[in-house]
Amino acid sequence: MSEATFSLQEIPFSHAGSWFDISPVIAEKTYAEDLHLVSHRNGMHAILRFETRSTDGPLEAPAAASATRLQWTSRGGRIDLVYENADTIRLRGTGLGLRVAAAAPALTPFSGTYLFRDPRDDSYVFTSYETGHRYRITVLSGGPHTVEGAEMLGTHDRHVELAAGAPWEIAIEEYAASRYPYRPVMTFDEAAGNVQDTYHRFLETVAPWRDSRAPAAELAAYVIWSATVAPGGFIGRPAVLMSKHWMDKVWSWDHCFNALALAAGDPELAWHQFHLPFDHQDRTGALPDSVTHSEVLYNFVKPPIHGWAFARLRRQLPQPLDRQQLTETYERLSRWTTFWLTQRRTPGHPLPYYHHGNDSGWDNATTFDAGPVLQTADLAAFLIIQLRELSDLADRLDESMAALRWNDTAGQLQAALLSELWDGNQFRARDPRTGAVHDSTSLLALMPIVLGADLPAEIRTSLTAALKAHLTPHGLATEPVDSDLYSPDGYWRGPIWAPATLLIEDGLRRAGHVDLADDLSGRFRRLCETSGFAENFNADTGAGLRDRAYTWTAATYLILAAEYCRRP
Repeated sequence: MSEATFSLQEIPFSHAGSWFDISPVIAEKTYAEDLHLVSHRNGMHAILRFETRSTDGPLEAPAAASATRLQWTSRGGRIDLVYENADTIRLRGTGLGLRVAAAAPALTPFSGTYLFRDPRDDSYVFTSYETGHRYRITVLSGGPHTVEGAEMLGTHDRHVELAAGAPWEIAIEEYAASRYPYRPVMTFDEAAGNVQDTYHRFLETVAPWRDSRAPAAELAAYVIWSATVAPGGFIGRPAVLMSKHWMDKVWSWDHCFNALALAAGDPELAWHQFHLPFDHQDRTGALPDSVTHSEVLYNFVKPPIHGWAFARLRRQLPQPLDRQQLTETYERLSRWTTFWLTQRRTPGHPLPYYHHGNDSGWDNATTFDAGPVLQTADLAAFLIIQLRELSDLADRLDESMAALRWNDTAGQLQAALLSELWDGNQFRARDPRTGAVHDSTSLLALMPIVLGADLPAEIRTSLTAALKAHLTPHGLATEPVDSDLYSPDGYWRGPIWAPATLLIEDGLRRAGHVDLADDLSGRFRRLCETSGFAENFNADTGAGLRDRAYTWTAATYLILAAEYCRRP
């Protein structure tokens, strides 16, 4: 069964449900020479270092990975690593040895990794202050092995070493306080076969449509599958992290794209992705900025694209939602919308505002050079869509008066958007305190195209024409490349991003500009097929930037590729 292969510098090796991965990436933009076991409990922490060995000492053996197997190889032999399950890996060596060492040399009363040999079963246990978990090595078979630094305090080399030459096999488990001694319930090859079956079942559910027109679909599915974690800490549901590199959180708009990519094939997992941030709504209805294992942050919010996402989600799910599901979502979306209508509007004024670029998801977009507290057209447009989705949900739940109120509010907001932010040629941003309006060359000013056919025809035409200034061979630059404010690696001041692409592509399609929507889809798909699933991309060259294993990018590829492959 052939599988997509990938560079471990770009994508970590992991398993759905696991809180750890195997990667040389040990911190933000920090690449180690050796592969490490990196945990995402309580943050991102490198716990164990894997050093390949020959009979003469350290040996640099190249590592390669596919979706279900990692392998070091050299002329002297090889080492294979597979997941037995989400918290256990199996390693088997032939010819090569392996030193498994604590990544941090120093052990203090509050940090580092302690190593001891457990008399109960002669296993070797590393305990990590940073994650609050244990990492147990059980030697299953093989020749001699040695241990260094067991029960030592302070700064020491702590490792277990499997000697080169004779074949050997070990298991490494991550667990909390205690666990019964490890006893293998299957052979190494059976474990490898099981994980292969598990991954390929997932692949077939989320991308059954894939063919030669979508050559990156399998890798995109792996990026999402491998970035999934089991419930833990503040995450009360199975969750797709944005990455198992350093962007190891769920932000409160990123999750929508992962939900949409999963909807048709894995509706239960999609449902969990959509609702996860809503589990942490505050009493005003605000969603957190982000959620991860050890923290929930409320210092910012994210844009209200959830009505847009839920409308699409309902269309894509294989079975209609039942009344209880509709009611739960209606109540949560109502509170989220009410937050914007009550907490983010000046008295007597219909347009909501952002406190900061971070609230928009476009953190440092050039729009916010005019000031961080702004009424922007994208925010109003997203909220209009969300209000109309609430109106439709209220109708389905036989709440006709509420449906009318939501619809009326949407109409009032759209009237204000057009009368106060549209100047006849472009949408402008407005200071809610002074009323001063500001021009912007950011793609953010064109985001109201998400309203599709609900915009007047002349505005749709103007926005569509203006988009062409942002179009590069690779897709939509967030700042035109000929702008004085453009920066090739400027985050939202130039690079191409998946969410902006999908939102605009969808709006163009609903506005009747199908040719341009098809063009954008094609450019972004080719970009991913060439440059992978980076957080964002250089608009000039198409090179991947920042975190290179970003799930909303993989999700957007799957969404666009599925639509393309299903199109006549």
